[in-house]
Amino acid sequence: MMLVGIFSLVATYIGDDHFHTRFWSNVLHNSVFFTGVALMALFLLAAKITAWSGWHTIFKRVWEAYSLFLVVGLVLIMIIALGIWGGWHHLYHWADIKSVESDVILTGKSSFLNKNWYTFGSLLFVGLWVFFAIRIRQLSVDEDINGDSNFTHARKMRVLGAAALPVIGFTSAALIWQWVMSVDAHWYSTLFAWYASASMMVTMIALTIITLIMLKVRGYFPLVNIEHLHDLGKYMFAFSIFWTYLWFSQYMLIWYANIPEETIYFNTRLHQYPVLFYLNIGLNFVLPFLVLLRNDTKRKYGTLLFISCVLVFSHWLDFFLMLKPGIIHTAHELAAAAGEAGHHTAGATPGFTLPGFLEIGTFIGFLGLFFFVVFNRLEKASLVPSRDPYLMESVSHHT
Repeated sequence: MMLVGIFSLVATYIGDDHFHTRFWSNVLHNSVFFTGVALMALFLLAAKITAWSGWHTIFKRVWEAYSLFLVVGLVLIMIIALGIWGGWHHLYHWADIKSVESDVILTGKSSFLNKNWYTFGSLLFVGLWVFFAIRIRQLSVDEDINGDSNFTHARKMRVLGAAALPVIGFTSAALIWQWVMSVDAHWYSTLFAWYASASMMVTMIALTIITLIMLKVRGYFPLVNIEHLHDLGKYMFAFSIFWTYLWFSQYMLIWYANIPEETIYFNTRLHQYPVLFYLNIGLNFVLPFLVLLRNDTKRKYGTLLFISCVLVFSHWLDFFLMLKPGIIHTAHELAAAAGEAGHHTAGATPGFTLPGFLEIGTFIGFLGLFFFVVFNRLEKASLVPSRDPYLMESVSHHT
């Protein structure tokens, strides 16, 4: 899978424009997407630890392994940040000094939208996430060896979990604004961070289901039963509905207010990307709603695996729709300012109207990288946290 991704990235780079817009947009798209999945694993793990939850304990090593992909995510984001400093790409309109000087809106936002904030803010905030992920993992693994009857490790993890929640809550919003929303630098939405986070949360839960079923049918996780998968299915259903609520709230409020600087975001996506716009709603709301509404569908391996695979890809498409229109618009504006001819509309640009084979190949490569890191971490410690105080509660979990 990683070889497919490398081939796709090389082919994209070779056949790209001189800004290498398609290449860098694919790197940004997948880097943010999978880093967000790792972050949501850390967030949900911290929430469960803080709430004294027990049902997830039998498979918590999966979430721990997911969260450790944040180390790779930090490297990927730093590569993109270096690209801003080195002028390797033009993903963000606000990164062009001439554009900022001649644009009153970009000038007004320049205290936040600048390469220093992007680089050092990402380094600091993702670094904090990495710290929490590594420390929780260390305590969890050490508990298997040195756990005591006073639950010392569990208490320490609870302190870390309680501290991680507000840190993730505030810093993730700032970085989602920087990484994703700022590709449309003139536009903003107060719901955007929630919306993007809900998309990443659904993806993380779907990947958890895929991982558990994939490993269970191969003889691993024998103590994980249909009750655990049923609860994960309920989470996936609930967050799909939450995603839809946020999508509708953002769209409805902007449509109703009808303020030009707000409506331009949806106007572009509705009229220039109609296939993706309606497919987004169909795959991320209608399909999971109809499939997961019934109680028994959340207790069938085949159904859960199918809908999980669909949701991973469809929320990847959701991020495609968040990023690509703004990025290609910026590239065309900068090219026009440079006096270059032969510009195309966004709808006629390969890799931006709909995902092409190279976009899908890059996605496969990043997915392979994600699973490589996850499985590498899973094999470093027992899959069963043998001295976790909530282990028996998790084994006997019943809904």
